[in-house]
Amino acid sequence: GHLGASLGVVELTVALHAVFDTPDDRIIWDVGHQAYPHKILTGRRAGIRTLRQPGGLSGFTRRSESPYDPFGAAHSSTSISAGLGMAVAHHLRAEHDPSYRERNVVAVIGDGSISAGMAYEAMNNASVAGPGAGRLIVVLNDNEMSIAPPVGAMSNYLSRLMSSRQFLGLRDLAGKVARRLPERLERTAKKADEYARGMITGGTLFEELGFYYVGPVDGHDLTQLVPILRNLRDADDKGPILLHILTEKGRGYRPAESAGDKYHAVARFNVVTGVQTKAPPGPPSYTSVFSRELTHRAKQDDSIVAITAAMPSGTGLDAFARAYPDRFFDVGIAEQHAVTFAAGMATEGLRPFCAIY
Repeated sequence: GHLGASLGVVELTVALHAVFDTPDDRIIWDVGHQAYPHKILTGRRAGIRTLRQPGGLSGFTRRSESPYDPFGAAHSSTSISAGLGMAVAHHLRAEHDPSYRERNVVAVIGDGSISAGMAYEAMNNASVAGPGAGRLIVVLNDNEMSIAPPVGAMSNYLSRLMSSRQFLGLRDLAGKVARRLPERLERTAKKADEYARGMITGGTLFEELGFYYVGPVDGHDLTQLVPILRNLRDADDKGPILLHILTEKGRGYRPAESAGDKYHAVARFNVVTGVQTKAPPGPPSYTSVFSRELTHRAKQDDSIVAITAAMPSGTGLDAFARAYPDRFFDVGIAEQHAVTFAAGMATEGLRPFCAIY
């Protein structure tokens, strides 16, 4: 199964279940690859060895498997849209039924998944979705150090400060004062607040999309994660929030830490040595035949180009990329862009092969 991603979120999983009242509060794992610790903590430990086997546990989250899985997810970038829908639904139900407790909704999304356009469409909509969006917390799990600089004591301190009731209360008071100012001055004051915190944290992009940004935070430090999550859970009138955490894929298991690509998805392996069991030889796979033939054809035809959506090895295009790096394009987890990008190439005479899982 998918080992590296799950090892990277052990502390985050513990913190989320410690702070939030699950399953009444909803936790959505954007990619099922990172949900194994979640399954172990929610009554499925005894069945974890049946993972991805006939009649066993699903490799992803599945609504029919557990009340702790509020949304079925595999690969990827759907969590913010789904979470926003849940938050708004809870708010509407609470408005019509005074006995109904409005739920918190937490969407955990990785730095790869957030590159998809759908994630930004959801965040853009959250800013105008009304009071229901106020119970939505997005946790950006950044495990490639690709978005923010390393965290440290000062960064953790600022994140705790900005998530505290006192700071949010002061900010709310400042906002009420600003609303009494002329419209032009109110807009200026709001921009000043966003950019002041954006310069400290790097979260200006998310602020512009209407989220209150907190982070980056060490995602393996429970002494930081738990109080920050409590602050965000208990804050009043906060609007949608994005908590940015930094984690290490494969955390705690040396072979996975040193070779994240090989331990993203693993076959059976020796836990002590880390050596994976090789499958017995058999007929060539469809992927290997496709890869070999496309690379061969590209040698004869320089109009052939290859496109994938963050899956070069899974689609066999890694071999093509090594042979023709200037004719290979990995667009990230953005499948709809990959197809339309290919169509644009085709209109100008190229012969694109778009390989998507």
